Amino acid sequence: MSKFKRYERYKDSGVEWIGEIPEHWELRKIKHIGMLSAGGVNKKIEEGEELFKSVHYMDVYRNSGKAIGNDDDYLVVSATQSQAKNCTLRKGDVLFTSSSETPDDIGHAVVISEDLEQTLYGYHLIRLRLDRDIPADYSYRKYMFNNHYIRSYFSSRTQGITRYGLKYDDYKEAVVFIPPISEQKTIANFLDQKTAVIDGLIADKEKLIELLQEKRQAIITEAVTKGLNPNVRMKDSGIEWIGEIPEHWEVKKLKHVSNITMGQSPKSEECSYDEIGVPFLQGNAEFTNVHPIPKMYCNTANKFSKVNDILLSVRAPVGAINISDRVYGIGRGLCAITAKKVIMKYLWYSLNVSLEELFIKSKGSTFEAVTVTDVQNLLIILPPKNEQDDIVNFLDKKTAEIDGLVIEIKKQIEKLKEYRQSLISEAVTGKIYVRDYAID
Repeated sequence: MSKFKRYERYKDSGVEWIGEIPEHWELRKIKHIGMLSAGGVNKKIEEGEELFKSVHYMDVYRNSGKAIGNDDDYLVVSATQSQAKNCTLRKGDVLFTSSSETPDDIGHAVVISEDLEQTLYGYHLIRLRLDRDIPADYSYRKYMFNNHYIRSYFSSRTQGITRYGLKYDDYKEAVVFIPPISEQKTIANFLDQKTAVIDGLIADKEKLIELLQEKRQAIITEAVTKGLNPNVRMKDSGIEWIGEIPEHWEVKKLKHVSNITMGQSPKSEECSYDEIGVPFLQGNAEFTNVHPIPKMYCNTANKFSKVNDILLSVRAPVGAINISDRVYGIGRGLCAITAKKVIMKYLWYSLNVSLEELFIKSKGSTFEAVTVTDVQNLLIILPPKNEQDDIVNFLDKKTAEIDGLVIEIKKQIEKLKEYRQSLISEAVTGKIYVRDYAID
């Protein structure tokens, strides 16, 4: 940030972790600038209740640091008259995420850009309605409540084991920076311009990753369904989504080439982060590209994966896979697949193709999940073992090249995101003076 000026005069904020702020700025706790409300409405539609649209958790999480309005696509729910009265959303309201599976996902915020018609806020959200006499520009609020300082404050105070949340009072005690209204407009104008450029660069890189991943999947699909010999004689597999396969290949159900162990979840209080017992995976939250990175441990787990088992998520989201690099306790969100009549790494690649069946089955249910029967009946395209070896060697090389490119692009994206967040934090805390750089 060296290219930006600093303010001429600063004062001690009185808050150790904040340090100095511009001399003419204010610091206020959230409890002194508005009213917080929790509760919200659930996602159900109940007979006899009036229909409304609902801003729910993911609407806030996906749009963190942005403004949302009537043009966004919201879930339709029902509510009582009492709920409708207490859960309205009007211009300038701020919505925070109040619970999540990770501490870092707590306290994400959006600003309501206009009065939302027939629209309420949902569960796991907290609404802040600022007092009318608080000098807080609508555009500035996006950054006022989404910067490094307030996000760090929220993350440091979360509590929980399998699900995290904040006490109501923790929101009240959070500190926000309030410059004069004219400066707020200048800062918001500056950040709107700068973040738009950064977001454009990020979007371009994310599109490139998407294209690379599509190429990766196409290579896997071609190798797993057609093999590596372009001159081999083909036959109709009898399955529409597979099409033709080499004449000497087979199609078998997963249960005929593997053993499948469905997970089972212990009580949440029997799991901890104290590394007592075996590492425990409830679902795919700890999955990486290949091997999971466990956070929790459990000494009462009774369903396990073995080394080199394939781990498959069977509850929302369905279809993520990893390879078990050690013995894990597994919860009901996972199953473990042990290859027995097929090379494990080939089965891994084959599942990358076959899992589309699971997506279709899961989307047809009220809750995104699949049964043991669904998993057992997954179709696996099976070449002879020598060809399985050849396909694995080929795909290991090709996917490694693409994965390397993706990793590098993701690093570039992370650096851009870090710069974006740093720019916001420096501007809204008065560490840099942006008036000379903002546009009208």
